[in-house]
Amino acid sequence: MPNDSEPVALSDRKNTLLAECMLLLVALLWGMNPPIIKLGLQHLSPWPYNVARMAVGSLFAVLVLMLSGSYRRPSRADLWRLLRISIFGFFLFQMLYTEGIHRTTSGNVAFMGCLLPVYVLLLNRFYGFDTINRAVLIGIACSLAGVVLIVLGTGQELSLAGEHLAGALMILGAQAGYAYYTVFSRELLGRYSTYQVTTSLMVITTILMTAVSLPEMKGVAWSELPLPAWGSIVYAGVLGMCLANFLWIWGAGVIGSARTSVFNNVTPVFAVITAYFMLGETFGLLQTIGAVCVLGGVYITRHRERFGARRK
Repeated sequence: MPNDSEPVALSDRKNTLLAECMLLLVALLWGMNPPIIKLGLQHLSPWPYNVARMAVGSLFAVLVLMLSGSYRRPSRADLWRLLRISIFGFFLFQMLYTEGIHRTTSGNVAFMGCLLPVYVLLLNRFYGFDTINRAVLIGIACSLAGVVLIVLGTGQELSLAGEHLAGALMILGAQAGYAYYTVFSRELLGRYSTYQVTTSLMVITTILMTAVSLPEMKGVAWSELPLPAWGSIVYAGVLGMCLANFLWIWGAGVIGSARTSVFNNVTPVFAVITAYFMLGETFGLLQTIGAVCVLGGVYITRHRERFGARRK
């Protein structure tokens, strides 16, 4: 598996720049997700909605894989790897995140969600995929501080009282699952295309989620769902799920999982901007400073060789 600690050797400069631009696009897609998902949740409960968007995204991913002509039959060992990454990564994230957002404040969700780079760094360090770089630590700290400022600026509550604690722990568990998915899906890219890895993980996760949600899904009158609900499902499944994860896994293969994970913290910046234009919410001084901190953190990790040597 390529070492995250060699930024120059990961790819040429053009591929690196392209990967970073695509990861910014992912942050934009994810930032626009909340208001669009809320629209769908007005007509569906969370579990059937999640299964529907996963199914739509998986069908689109299978189509893209077939058109790409890049499918190769996986080995038995890699099938087990895909199953493991799906269960402990993508499925765990979907299950805990869905439950967590209903048990805690949106402020907690935004803050706990920005801990993804920390989990990725710890996994990389534990499994020997990366060394601890001072600039990466500084970049992660800057992005964390930026997200906190954005949360405070939007007036969202940070609380661990009562049921909020259980919800916050679920969000933490969800981010651990997504970190696992981010780090270990990358090892398959040396043998299979981005399309095949992403599609395989999405299809397996869709099957698992359908099995868990089947009793609740039977009671849904799918044919009676209005057009806005289907529009929400298609956006969240095709763009927010399928395209975003294609680009996320590909970006991790180009610039490394540690640097990729920091782009997750740009999502709240785009979320606030989206809320400003779509919902008329304010964008004040604290959000502006927070956005600068988040983007500063991305810049530091992008140019980490300039900001300090490795710590061994």
